[in-house]
Amino acid sequence: MTYIVTDNCIRCKYTDCVEVCPVDCFYEGENFLVIHPDECIDCGVCEPECPAEAIKPDTEPGLDHWLKVNTEFAQIWPNITSKRDPLPEAKEMDGVPGKFEKYFSPKPGQGD
Repeated sequence: MTYIVTDNCIRCKYTDCVEVCPVDCFYEGENFLVIHPDECIDCGVCEPECPAEAIKPDTEPGLDHWLKVNTEFAQIWPNITSKRDPLPEAKEMDGVPGKFEKYFSPKPGQGD
């Protein structure tokens, strides 16, 4: 099992999860975070820290797409290990459906 970031992170990008990760397995895109599945130690400390409830165990049904997204972009985006402010629109975007199709950006973030 590993933890992965799902669509509710898009255009929110809270980084509370990054701060508690003991193995620094988060990677930053322009408007989204991902977890590197091969680096995640399945400790689960990140899941309750996400205000948007966007972090899920990959054992939940229907998350195959998100496992692929996390795997792909964790290999090309920069590592992020410290907490930053969420995106300005985070509160209004929390819970908006269909964010991947409408808003996902493959561009990298700034990382550490």
